[in-house]
Amino acid sequence: MNEKKKIKIKIKKKASHKEESKESITDVASSEVLGVDSSEKSIGKVESDVVKEVSGDSVPKIESKDFEKSRSKYYTSGKTEERREGYRERDFRRDNFRRRFDDRQRSKGEFQQGQRDRQSRSPGKFSLKDKLKPQPTQQKPSKPKPIPPSFLSSRKPTFRGNKKDFPEVEVVEESFESKLDAEFSRKNKEKTYSVPDEIEVYDVITVGDLAKKMNIKASDLIEVLTKLGLSVTINDKIDADTATIVAEEFGTKVIVKSVFDEINVEEEPDDPKYVKERVPVVTVMGHVDHGKTTLLDAIRNTRVAQSETGGITQHIGASVVEINGKKITFIDTPGHEAFTAMRAKGAKVTDIVILVVAADDGVKEQTLEALNHAKDAKVPIIVAINKIDAPGANPDRVKNQLSELGLIPDDWGGDTMYVEVSALKKINIDKLLEAVLLQAELMELKADHHKKGVGFVIESKVEQGRGIVFTVIVKNGVVKVGDNFVVGTTSGKVRAIFNDRGQKINEILPGLPGEIVGADELPNAGDKFNVVESEDIARDIAEKRKYYSKIENIKSLKSSVNPFEEVKELKYIVKGDVFGSVEAIKYSLEKLSTEEVRVKVIHWGVGQVNESDVMLASAGGASIIAFRTKVGGKAGEIAEKEKVKIKRYSIIYEIIEDVKKDIKGLKEPIFVEKVLGTAEVRKVFRVPGVGNVAGCYVKSGVIQKKAKVRIYRDNALVFDGEILSLKHFKDDVSEIKEGFECGMSFKNFNDIKEGDVVECYTLVEQE
Repeated sequence: MNEKKKIKIKIKKKASHKEESKESITDVASSEVLGVDSSEKSIGKVESDVVKEVSGDSVPKIESKDFEKSRSKYYTSGKTEERREGYRERDFRRDNFRRRFDDRQRSKGEFQQGQRDRQSRSPGKFSLKDKLKPQPTQQKPSKPKPIPPSFLSSRKPTFRGNKKDFPEVEVVEESFESKLDAEFSRKNKEKTYSVPDEIEVYDVITVGDLAKKMNIKASDLIEVLTKLGLSVTINDKIDADTATIVAEEFGTKVIVKSVFDEINVEEEPDDPKYVKERVPVVTVMGHVDHGKTTLLDAIRNTRVAQSETGGITQHIGASVVEINGKKITFIDTPGHEAFTAMRAKGAKVTDIVILVVAADDGVKEQTLEALNHAKDAKVPIIVAINKIDAPGANPDRVKNQLSELGLIPDDWGGDTMYVEVSALKKINIDKLLEAVLLQAELMELKADHHKKGVGFVIESKVEQGRGIVFTVIVKNGVVKVGDNFVVGTTSGKVRAIFNDRGQKINEILPGLPGEIVGADELPNAGDKFNVVESEDIARDIAEKRKYYSKIENIKSLKSSVNPFEEVKELKYIVKGDVFGSVEAIKYSLEKLSTEEVRVKVIHWGVGQVNESDVMLASAGGASIIAFRTKVGGKAGEIAEKEKVKIKRYSIIYEIIEDVKKDIKGLKEPIFVEKVLGTAEVRKVFRVPGVGNVAGCYVKSGVIQKKAKVRIYRDNALVFDGEILSLKHFKDDVSEIKEGFECGMSFKNFNDIKEGDVVECYTLVEQE
């Protein structure tokens, strides 16, 4: 044991023996700080030597038992003002830091343990990490011990200029943040959810819907998605894979279901006790102007044909005819080639097709299309040879033409019924109806007259006062007022039903048509109609169909677009009086697309052309087609200002012809060569100032001065260019015909020889 420690021991013993206060210990500690020689034997001598060895201002004797107070006396005595200020600032920072640290203690025990750590720390760098270590036991001390002198010696003033180095602050902040994170994690772990073991989702689901299915708060779900790197809101959609990952975080299994599996309505089976004969549905098809509408007019004793623009049916209608106590439903599908799509949809709902062919015109293009649609639908065909009273009528020629297409007449040993009629003079109309009833009897058409109705949409439109109205042909079951239904991608509730004569009825029986009011949106012609149990089921199926339709549209768009080819586009907006016509125009226009020009209908609808249509056309660079509808409000003025073309039509084939012209204007012209004539060089003349002139004989066709020529020598091309001059004897001429002689000189070519063949040609633009 060295001398210094011996002195400390003696002093402590003496103090204990005499029951002195701790002033002696404090004095000894102060003497060690001031560098007093350890060989001194008494406290008095230590104190005197201390006073003698300190130069400059004398340091007073430290007598206070409060160490902080004695230290303050030392700092304020005998030092310059600058150093004193530096000490104060240093002490203030340190004390302030300690106070902040103490305030952050989470319990009284931690605070007391920190006090004990400060008292018992050995000399060296002050480490705050040790303070945060939890102690195995926490004992409450009776009284805090004073700071040991060794701590003061290790922390003696080292202030230099403006340097302020407190590395412990950073350590404390990091440790405090870590404790906060731990506290936050602890609170999160305490959250409990009663989540289901498994849930069912479709290919896409919103964050809000997923939260509802999982029985958790949407905010908690968004928090998990944010940690995964996704910035979403409650209304944003996520795919099934993402939903699966998130659900697994909460311990829920996800079963992914396809929308396609649930877009179809499960229909009820037929109940034998309610199965009865139903009314046959007949579709009348044929070429334009072959008298199809006139025939139907004669059947139902109405005068529709004269009111139709151009004598062509513009939209689908349905009517019921009764003969011999039995009913027949007729669908009038337009015969124009623009209505190919509508005709195909008409064939889906029909039981029998009446193919109308004019006796004086025979089988035409639309006749073949109608025949193909009927064959695709696998429905029997009855041929009505119309206009048998017209000049040049030849029914046998029609039979021969159709026989070659597989429709062999029954009187020729086939199974196709032919009826020769005159719609204009109403000849043999009864025979045609009897043939329909006979065919229906052979087919044994039956349906359940009690279950939920199933049918197809024939037409849809918006009427003032009634709103959305659509015509349905019921194929099975019954549709009643008050039924909930789904049709295509929309749903609704039957609010009212009208028959083909405009009378209000309560139900539609199998095979009969009816106009229904109550759809949420306009359905498309050809959409399937189903009665369902509730409004919720109807809406759910409609939403799924909309989603599936969008997916299919995106797929078809991606497959049709080649990013490496430049295709010009013609854009249109189509507005019309009824949806069937609008749909047919859209279908026909898009069918006109070529490899170079794509026709695109960016918007279509029923009603007047409004300001919104004009602004959309202006933004999209489109023209507006108004079919049998008006331009409402200020749409005309805005169109003039925005330079948007609005074209009005009442006949569809005029639209098609105009669009074809527009396509032709955008297409790059294609030229083909047309040989005009050939000539043989029989003599070459040298003309001063001109050069060589070929004396030729025109062997075929004509030689024109404005056309181009090729010169062949021994079947090898030696020149391809233009004629410089063309003369007949001494006269300049524009052309020389076959069998005549002429003189020719050529532009930039003088090497003409006898025996050369001159071929004259021109470039003609291909249609």
